[in-house]
Amino acid sequence: MVVAMSDATPEPITADDKDWTWVLERPCPECGFEARDHRKEQLGAEIRANAAQWRTLLADADVATRPEPTIWSALEYGCHVRDVFELFYERLNLMLGEDDPTFANWDQDATAVEQNYGTQDPAKVAYGLAVGGGRLADAFDRVTPTQWQRTGRRSDGASFTIESFGRYLLHDPVHHVWDVERGNEALAER
Repeated sequence: MVVAMSDATPEPITADDKDWTWVLERPCPECGFEARDHRKEQLGAEIRANAAQWRTLLADADVATRPEPTIWSALEYGCHVRDVFELFYERLNLMLGEDDPTFANWDQDATAVEQNYGTQDPAKVAYGLAVGGGRLADAFDRVTPTQWQRTGRRSDGASFTIESFGRYLLHDPVHHVWDVERGNEALAER
């Protein structure tokens, strides 16, 4: 699929500086995600299912069109989720291999600009999502009963067990499917 992009630089997205760890304690009022509804033994299957949803979302004709100038397109969200899968794979391996590691900071907004998310090939992004999601899902499937309580922390001090880390992770791609579906509805109304 060829994606027609405007030569104009897209408006920057307002940086998301929220601490989303609250989704581990209460439902997300936007997408409805409820962390405690997701069993640790099912994280791998849920990651694979989410990654599969992106193939359809990234095949849409309007994949690179932003529903509003300051809201990411489906393509930009897809790139972000692909990169989240990679980042969380690395962090999960740190938690499995080290005692209570501290994760390096990741500026998701800078990454989106640096990698020019809005001009990437949707088919390649869908493939990257499938591969990265599968690899991350496999890694969660291999977590043994004694490893679920291993810990890791962000540089801001937020601490996770592998179990809470998996549920926290799962909210991100689930929420972004919701974002894209909402954006697609707005585009269809135009």
